[in-house]
Amino acid sequence: MRNISNWFIRLAVLYLIAGVLMGIVMAASQNHTMHPVHAHLNLLGWVTMALFAGFYRLWPEAAGSRLAKVHFWVYVSAHFVQMVALFALFRGVAAVEPLLGVVSALVGLAIVLFAYIVWKYTGAAAMAGERASTVGGLAAP
Repeated sequence: MRNISNWFIRLAVLYLIAGVLMGIVMAASQNHTMHPVHAHLNLLGWVTMALFAGFYRLWPEAAGSRLAKVHFWVYVSAHFVQMVALFALFRGVAAVEPLLGVVSALVGLAIVLFAYIVWKYTGAAAMAGERASTVGGLAAP
């Protein structure tokens, strides 16, 4: 998958738009029942995916790894289903709870996988290959 950072930032912006629109609708209607969905759209969608994008842009060797591809597909698909299921749950569809539990666990596993990728590509062994004056491929001040 080429340009994984581009895909993460584009999806992050879509989640930002969805989160902002949901916030505007809640404010205009004075109905804030969906505030947990709004928070998850913004934090796990916009903020987290933007952070993923930034990391993969700064560490292109990590972005090109098979682990990054697994991370992308598990996180993106599980998070999307998680948001749909969370929305349904707060609309009163209690039957989605088992599905919500499964996809939430997948989102959590994808975050743990990301932490592993970060440690792998920024650890002492990875940094030993870089010049002392660079961090993540960028020149240090």
